[in-house]
Formats: sequence, C-alpha cells, structure tokens
Amino acid sequence: MREKLKDFFALQFEDALIDEIIEAGELKFYRSGELMMDIGDQVDFVPFLLRGVFKVLSEDKNGDEIAMYFLERGDTCACSFINSLESKKSKIRTVAETDSEVILVSLERFDEWMVKYKSFRHYVIESYSIRLREMIEAIDTLAFMKMDERLLKYLHDKAQVLRETMLNTTHQEIAYDLNTSRVVVSRLLKQLENQGKIALNRNRIEVLDIDRF
Repeated sequence: MREKLKDFFALQFEDALIDEIIEAGELKFYRSGELMMDIGDQVDFVPFLLRGVFKVLSEDKNGDEIAMYFLERGDTCACSFINSLESKKSKIRTVAETDSEVILVSLERFDEWMVKYKSFRHYVIESYSIRLREMIEAIDTLAFMKMDERLLKYLHDKAQVLRETMLNTTHQEIAYDLNTSRVVVSRLLKQLENQGKIALNRNRIEVLDIDRF
C-alpha cells in the first residue's frame, strides 16, 4: 500500500500523512461493474483511488440513471465527503468502470487530517472544485447540448479517462448512462460513424477524432 500511495500522492502528501493513511486505511479491490457505493447507502468512509476508473451516476425519482462524471487514479469523491459530514445517505451510485483499487478511510480520520495537515485540506478543496466544475458541465450538457453532441462528449470523456480510444461497451449501456433509448443511441452512433468521428465494431466503439494521450 505504501508503494502505491507514494507512486501518486508523494508530491501532494507529506510522509507523515501517508503513514497515517496506511495505518488507518483499508485496501479494497473492485471488479469492473462492482458497486463501491449505492444510492441510499449510509456512507462512513472517504475513498482514495489508486488504480482504475469509477463512474458516478445519479438517479431521478422514476429510477432513471444518468452518468455525471468519472473518477480516476488520484481522485476522491467529493459527494462522499458531503454525505459523510452531514450523516446523510448517499445520493449517488459509484460503479467500477474497470478493475480498480481503492483505499477507504473512515470519516473520523478524515476530520482529524483536515485540521492536522494543510496538504490534505488543499487536496479536499481541489477535489470539491474539480467535482463542482464537472457537475456544472454535466448540467450544461443536459440543458444546452443536443443528444448527438452529448453522446460524442460522453465517448470523448470516457476515452480520455480510460486513456483508450477503443471502448468496450454496448449501445444499451450507453443508453443507460445518457438516460435515453438504445434505438436513439444506435441511430446517433451510426450518424457519428458516417461523419468519420467513430468506428463501430461488435460491442466496441473506436473514438477517432480525439488527440492521443
């Protein structure tokens, strides 16, 4: 765990804080498709993502899902801070997009480190800022973008966070994430392919008009 933490967090956290995270944290492995937290869960931990990607989804009163943003290596989930600090049940669903490793730390230590370590306070504030920008971007996407634009942005975002232009996904999975129908997704994907922006394969989509990582 020390090696994994230092590999990414050494430039952000002092050695003493890394030592405390190792002492207090629980290293967990999540397979692709496995839930880290679900809507309605009582959240009493803060996650630090060491490897992999998680997708964060929201759900409306009818039970329809929509993807909000992705978490990748080095990220934490600001929504879990809010739920934990307010002792509220989770309003989001966090699903492993790939096989992932996470360190889970109890809220009690989180509060202690916020007071004790300036680097941790900066990390938390920056995480809030990033997630807030992503939430605003998600709202703007829903409010102002047409579905074909939303679809292409979704594919770009997923390719960027996975660092992979070949995406293993189905039309139905995309429809769930965008809260639309599979028929609409299939039609728009074909349209994007005709425009030279993607290439369609069986259960795979290659994003073409994107800069290499």
